[in-house]
Amino acid sequence: MSDIQRVLSPLRRLSYAVGHFLNDLCASMWFTYLLVFYHSVLGFQNSYAGVLLLVGQITDGICTPLIGYESDRTSGCGNYGKRKTWHLVGTLSVVLSFAFIFNQCLGCDVFTPQWVSLTYFIPFIIVFQFGWAATQISHLSLIPELVTCEHAKVELTAYRYAFTVVANITVYAVAFLLFHVQDEDSDSPLSDELGPADMPVFRNLALIVLGIGAVFSLLFHLGTKEQRCLVEAGGGEEGDRERAEEEERRGERTPLLLRSQPSSPLLQWKCWLRQPSFYQVALLYMSTRLIVNLSQTYISMYLINTLKLPKNFIATIPLVMYLSGFISSFIMKPLSKLIGKGLTYFLGLLLILAFSSWVLLDTKMGQLVYGAAILLGAGSATLLVISLAMTADLIADQTQSGAFVYGAMSFTDKSANGVAVMIIQALHPCQRFTSHF
Repeated sequence: MSDIQRVLSPLRRLSYAVGHFLNDLCASMWFTYLLVFYHSVLGFQNSYAGVLLLVGQITDGICTPLIGYESDRTSGCGNYGKRKTWHLVGTLSVVLSFAFIFNQCLGCDVFTPQWVSLTYFIPFIIVFQFGWAATQISHLSLIPELVTCEHAKVELTAYRYAFTVVANITVYAVAFLLFHVQDEDSDSPLSDELGPADMPVFRNLALIVLGIGAVFSLLFHLGTKEQRCLVEAGGGEEGDRERAEEEERRGERTPLLLRSQPSSPLLQWKCWLRQPSFYQVALLYMSTRLIVNLSQTYISMYLINTLKLPKNFIATIPLVMYLSGFISSFIMKPLSKLIGKGLTYFLGLLLILAFSSWVLLDTKMGQLVYGAAILLGAGSATLLVISLAMTADLIADQTQSGAFVYGAMSFTDKSANGVAVMIIQALHPCQRFTSHF
């Protein structure tokens, strides 16, 4: 078997791509609606809402490298495979905790102090973020194990991101429908404003998300076959190295990590900390996630509090963003093959700069925000896919420690996002908030 990619059928690629669908659905709600839900619906103080997001990001940041380390060193449950075992653990954790995050505190009422409610939500957020991290790291770690050549990794990553976009589109489309149904049943003249009356919308949205995501997770576990031992499939460790060197000579992949000798030992987690390229890719990945996650986190607040648009815009604008990203994901592989990953990433940066300049200069754009959303969606998709592909290139054939690498990348991402959100919440507090419940 000279190339693992040749035996990865379209059905297997599809089953792999849907394995992160539940995570993507939950992440869409988490980043887009968490602050606006706790601030405008539950009436939390601005800083309390930021603390909840920070707790989640710190938990995720701490869990990812630890889960990556454990995932690399454990053998999994029986013959199930170590990556899929951790994926299953993470999925169950997410399913059992997420519904409580977007609902009111059980047993709380209008007289309950906000710090009590804050304490109630923190354990559910911790369990959710642990499960999310376990699912993410195990799913990403399968990429360099399923495919070997550079363009196949970009393709598989693009498929994965395409379903990420589908997940976001699903969340925003369902949210739009729920808001629409609620507005039809409401006679209140303030129905365009977000408030405690919108609690059922977010609760029902969370339950729908969990139901859809659980089905796709089941499809992933049924359709994806984890390679138990790549050494067996390739004729031993030496055969695997010879195959890797031959691929490099043919130009099928260009590893970011330079190996001094063909017989050098396989890298363990400590060895990565001595590789300059490890820190370069980590900085790139962290910067990319800051752009993507912060724009997603504050787009709802921007639409409601800055542009003063009706509440249904927090569903339609993110929907336009991810439709744009979905279309962009289809041209990612041919574009990166034509001009290279570096120039493709630079093109994504230009789109983000165009969006940022437009938002900065036009503070009263109104309906023109749809055009800005298209630029943001296409740019974010480009940056995210290429940064993930570069991470897979960094790992190359060092799949035995791939989960640690992805965990370390995610640690920088989550830590930076959590700190950035708290800084923004402190420097630019929202003046409008409703009373608790």
